[in-house]
Amino acid sequence: MAKRKMSTFERLQRGERLERRERRQIQRQLDMGDPQLKVVHADAAGIDVGNESHFVSVPAGRDPEPVQEFGSWTADLHRLGKWLKACRIRTVAMQSTGVYWIALVEVLEQEGLEVYLVNARGTKNLPGRKSDVQECQWLMKLHTYGLLRNSFRPPEEIRGVRSIWRQRSRLVEDVGRAIQQMQKALTTMNVQLANVISDISGVTGMAIIRAIVKGERDPRALARLRDRRIQASEEEIAHSLEGHWRSETIFELGQVVDSYDFYYKQIAACDVELQARMSAVPNGRMAAADAVAKQPEGASKRRYKSKNQPSFDLRMELRRIFGVDLTRIDGIDVITAQVILSELGPDLRAFPSEGAFSSWLELVPRNDITGGKVIRQKARKSKNRVAHALRMAAESLSHSDSYLGARYRRLRSRMDGQEAVKAMAHYLACLVHRLLSKGQEYVDRGASYFEARRAERDVATLHRKAAELGLKLVPLA
Repeated sequence: MAKRKMSTFERLQRGERLERRERRQIQRQLDMGDPQLKVVHADAAGIDVGNESHFVSVPAGRDPEPVQEFGSWTADLHRLGKWLKACRIRTVAMQSTGVYWIALVEVLEQEGLEVYLVNARGTKNLPGRKSDVQECQWLMKLHTYGLLRNSFRPPEEIRGVRSIWRQRSRLVEDVGRAIQQMQKALTTMNVQLANVISDISGVTGMAIIRAIVKGERDPRALARLRDRRIQASEEEIAHSLEGHWRSETIFELGQVVDSYDFYYKQIAACDVELQARMSAVPNGRMAAADAVAKQPEGASKRRYKSKNQPSFDLRMELRRIFGVDLTRIDGIDVITAQVILSELGPDLRAFPSEGAFSSWLELVPRNDITGGKVIRQKARKSKNRVAHALRMAAESLSHSDSYLGARYRRLRSRMDGQEAVKAMAHYLACLVHRLLSKGQEYVDRGASYFEARRAERDVATLHRKAAELGLKLVPLA
């Protein structure tokens, strides 16, 4: 009979420790030669985060066993924190592995320890490390010499807003999939409703779909549910509703409609919770009492409210928290501004410059420099939600009659489409950082201003090139 494998809990409860040979090897590695680096964090520890257990390394001499394993359950996390304090540890470094680090960070911060949450890309430079023991030891060494950079984490009150907003965004995506499934079911029955109305999830479309699910089959009766704002006539809608009614497809359609209603019920609950949490966020440091209450000049344009927006006045709440109105920047709507708030918070002092902010968003290329020369520029893949929102905002500027729209069209004429989108998103990121750090409202200078400035630069360039060739430009009369 095969021997049953013990769980991590059983193994640690039995008091199993690291093998003596492994402990001697760890001690030799810890006592390796001085790398001639300045010690920045003398009381540092490293933790390799896992699903079932965490391996922790402290400096030699702090404990007879400088590397220990702790379970992932709450009691062992508290024991880990007390052991670190007993070893006179003040700061801890760990990788942001999945979501396993969240509970551990909360416990360590409760114990008064400084936690460095680092990106794994900055720690994978040592070849041959294969075990969790060596991983936590390597993290401790890097942190001791100040070679790790802490990840950005928004304030505590913003983390709650972020969780609710991400959940709401997932529900909105589910609503979109439900609409696609409804359209597929209608097309399967050759009900061409999507060809005569622009949105089947609107008032007219949903009224007709619900009537079909309840058993109505008469195209004329269904067409009479048309809203007066629909451009298509009742006759045209009735012709599109002459389909082949299949019982299994109608059953599927009814299931999707129920899911659609459930998603919107969940979204409404998220809106209530989101409004409560955003109300608890204090006013932005740039906001004045009269500026928050007063509608800013020129704020009435582009105020079409999508049905996917929250039910409360999200824009004014964002203005109160930020202290400025980010939606005055062309391309940035309330949804984009809410993504910025939920992911970053109202204060960008963690990013000292526009360049640092853009670099964190991965909207600038990574330069490999040798001998003072850039030998390679390589873009790094990123799943940053703020960067994705800014890219979407940049693409929406294609037909905008504004300074930013003219700038984006100019970029599109000079470079590849994706490169232009990234360059425009970088410029939007600089504007966002500028507004949130200086508290100034954005003022659009118009497309004509950009074109006039571009013409001036082109003329100046031509004059310079002519002068280099010993020529002189003469304007036409």
